[in-house]
Amino acid sequence: MLALSASFAFAQSSAPPAASPKPAGPPASASTAPGQPLSPELKRRIENTIRSYYSESLPKSVDVAVGDLYPSDVPGFDLLHVVMSQGERRRTNDFILSKDGNTLMRWMRIDVTPDPMTQIDLKGRPVRGNKDAKVTIVSFDDFECPYCSKMHETLFPNLAKTYGERIRIIYKDYPLDQIHPWAIHAAVDANCLATQNNDAYWEFADLVHGDQKKIDGDRTSKAKSTSALDKLASDLGNKYFVNATQLQQCIQKQDATAVRASIAEGDKLGVEATPTLFINGERMEGAAPEEAVRAVIDTALREAGVEPPPKPEKSAEKPPAGAKPEAKANAPAGTTEAATPAKK
Repeated sequence: MLALSASFAFAQSSAPPAASPKPAGPPASASTAPGQPLSPELKRRIENTIRSYYSESLPKSVDVAVGDLYPSDVPGFDLLHVVMSQGERRRTNDFILSKDGNTLMRWMRIDVTPDPMTQIDLKGRPVRGNKDAKVTIVSFDDFECPYCSKMHETLFPNLAKTYGERIRIIYKDYPLDQIHPWAIHAAVDANCLATQNNDAYWEFADLVHGDQKKIDGDRTSKAKSTSALDKLASDLGNKYFVNATQLQQCIQKQDATAVRASIAEGDKLGVEATPTLFINGERMEGAAPEEAVRAVIDTALREAGVEPPPKPEKSAEKPPAGAKPEAKANAPAGTTEAATPAKK
């Protein structure tokens, strides 16, 4: 029986982990000698164990390929690469396997040298809040992701209103197009508005995140969803008096180059879920509850020499007669709601 330790989570409903641009292979620190192949029986045991252990977050549609063994830095263990893929997306996950083949552990080497904020290109991105604030919240967002909708609701208007000029919020595109058919289209339309008007972009983000089901319709036609997105973008363009010709040309062209570049940037940062927030460099994954987000923001403010605002008092509203509070099964108070499980 193989024993697994450490946690492992994919990020959005039925999506696989984030794609890695590099093919599977030994790390730079490992020997360049060829890997040692495993027996078919041991490969089968490892794959079955991984699928069983991660059954709640590893969809059947994700292919699991167990690779060869390489020397590791841990005495008594070898390094094992396991590639998980779905369509064109793939991610290599590292494990270490004991010499006797009976113990498997998740292996993660974390480089703490680079500051994530220095690796995120914010040039030209729409900003909400104080553009010169000392605390920056960057959210890698998917317009069609239900958990992004929850995170958007947490950020706006409550947190944005509470922190006011102390923070700035910026969205980066990270659409999971293999499970969200209109997410890239929505990102392109939003960016078409952003090139001309910051407020138009944010109202588009508010409306789409606030009523994803209206865009989805009955989910039988991607064309209906993209048509609804284009109409919304056009209506907001008229509301904010942008150049209509330029906007329509941008919408019709549907150039996703910038969106793809943002996805690639997220991949390099190890983004594996939507939403993924970076608050002055500290990562938060999933639709985190407001209290958890506040705690990270307050810490970042204090580190920047800014006093956080007082905690807002909640109004004691009585529920309607006969109403029962909703309870989320197996979700203790204060826990993070499941991020969009694994990436595309």
